[in-house]
Amino acid sequence: MTDKTMTADEAVSRLSDGMTLGIGGWGSRRKPMALVRALLRTGITDLTIVSAGGPDVGMLAAAGRVRRLVAPFVTLDSIPLEPHYRAAREQGTLELTEVDEAMFLWGLRAAANRLPFLPVRAGLGSDVMRVNPALRTVTSPYEDGETFVAMPALRLDAALVHVNRADRRGNGQYLGPDPYFDDLFCEAADTAYVSCERIVGTAELTKEAAPQTLLIGRHTVTGVIEAPGGAHFTSCAPDYGRDEAVQRQYATTPWPEFAERYLRGREDAMTATRAGDGRTA
Repeated sequence: MTDKTMTADEAVSRLSDGMTLGIGGWGSRRKPMALVRALLRTGITDLTIVSAGGPDVGMLAAAGRVRRLVAPFVTLDSIPLEPHYRAAREQGTLELTEVDEAMFLWGLRAAANRLPFLPVRAGLGSDVMRVNPALRTVTSPYEDGETFVAMPALRLDAALVHVNRADRRGNGQYLGPDPYFDDLFCEAADTAYVSCERIVGTAELTKEAAPQTLLIGRHTVTGVIEAPGGAHFTSCAPDYGRDEAVQRQYATTPWPEFAERYLRGREDAMTATRAGDGRTA
């Protein structure tokens, strides 16, 4: 079977300007931050980002890499509104397509199933339709005659996700409480790059966890990246929780100053934060 292992830099070298890029995780939880850091070290720009947004969106927006964002929200969880994203919106530096969470899910499902859209009730009677005038409705062809939002497919050029474990073939496993939409991001994308806390043998994936935790199938994966701590400073339960100290520093520090340390890697960010708090690394 094909060995799909590669480095984060090798993965992002396959991306290019103007792509539609899906980023897995949810808010400040299990975000593929090692891959986001690698992306930020490149000059790739003019991106359309599809994400249940967290610091991935904030960092890319602060760095001026995002042309358009499709998202149901952008949050740091313990900090309700992502501050660098908020600054970008206030400055008008990116376009926003804001949709309901169920619409976001159905858009990914439509793309994963190679459908142009899927009907969904979410959004009806809300301002989602007003702020997204390009959205259309459809009427059921059956006796009920019910009207639905026709949520367009969120088709992706590439997807970046992070999981707890993976094998070299591209099978990905989550061990935390929530799969989020990571499998759909991979299925909705032309190429998908999965970082993980640890690469293990295929048989080991089901030794201590149920087969249902095998979230991502190898047929949807282009590359596998072993990245211990690769979701930091977001959480990756049960391996580690969110690093609130680094997140607070990220939220309160001008982006260029924070980026100078953070883009070098996880340990530099942690060391700088502990030094700022009067602690040693």
